[in-house]
Amino acid sequence: APPGDSYGVLPRPCRALVLLNPQSGSGRALDDFQAVVQPMLAEAEIATTIFITERPHHAHEKVRDEDLSQWDTLVVMSGDGLLYEVVNGLMERPDWKDIMKKPLCILPGGSGNALAASINYYAGHDHVAKKKLLTNCTFILCKGLHTQMDLVSLSTASGKRLFSFLGFGWGFISDVDIDSEKYRWLGSARFTLGTLQCLAKLRVYHGRLSYLPVGPEQGTSPAPTDPSVPVPNGQPGHVLPPPADSLLAPLGQPVPAHWTVVPEEEFVLVYAIYQSHLGTNLLMAPAARLHDGCIHLFYMKAGISRLALLKLFLAMSRGTHLDLNCPHLCYVPVRAFRLEPRVAAGIMTVDGEALACEPVQG
Repeated sequence: APPGDSYGVLPRPCRALVLLNPQSGSGRALDDFQAVVQPMLAEAEIATTIFITERPHHAHEKVRDEDLSQWDTLVVMSGDGLLYEVVNGLMERPDWKDIMKKPLCILPGGSGNALAASINYYAGHDHVAKKKLLTNCTFILCKGLHTQMDLVSLSTASGKRLFSFLGFGWGFISDVDIDSEKYRWLGSARFTLGTLQCLAKLRVYHGRLSYLPVGPEQGTSPAPTDPSVPVPNGQPGHVLPPPADSLLAPLGQPVPAHWTVVPEEEFVLVYAIYQSHLGTNLLMAPAARLHDGCIHLFYMKAGISRLALLKLFLAMSRGTHLDLNCPHLCYVPVRAFRLEPRVAAGIMTVDGEALACEPVQG
């Protein structure tokens, strides 16, 4: 285990609520759960209740509104999109602070399984995909070890407040993510095809990017969390407000003076990632850890050739893209960032889900 990580252990026997999207990826999640996962969990004395989602936001509503006390862990068997729903549903609860201590588990069942690939990497396992990745992640659940994970709080100009566990993007990567939705049946190959298509019509995005760099004292140990609001003792039904964004100025105001403003305003992509993997075969931030208190900010300046961009993406499968020393690609570990598009052009994504293009900070 990495130094400074403390692990909790799930009880034995253990009760798990499994949220499963039967449509995710190429539509095999339920079959894979019954064939691969269920027998292993039975042996590990983990009893499961399966909740099959029937529509978008179904899982969001369930975890937001239901009494979850009868389960020791929530297991998400899907792509990253369903976990995004679950995290945001939990954060909307009045008891979010306590409920977020309940361990979450991700089992890869989608075409985009970035968090599962990241956890597999943090656990020191070899790079694997498909059934092997599912088996590795199920083993981690069977062992019952859990530790902390950072979430990033995002606020948009229109007043949305979102909680993200994977990454926020604008430009090339977000375009690939959303444009390739129509090839979901291809599994993870959809991203390869999407990359080639977006390369053909390479676009430039205009906007201002600013960030608060990680100081010399942060980045190794978990960052201090926002000061929590004191809760009066024994007050029934007290609703805890969501955590305060202590590092951010309101979106209408300039960024704080100690922030860095990127001089360039023309980008091919901006991607703020907090885990190691952007997809099963994309090791984007090899230095990332589950709770390093750090947002790994990548941006690519306009003027890069299609060939150089393709080379970077091919290198990213091994996590060696930064070794290419491409002058257009910049990487900086940050505590907070703000992105202000000049015009509402292009799709923004959070954890792979589409957002309207508008100023955002996290």
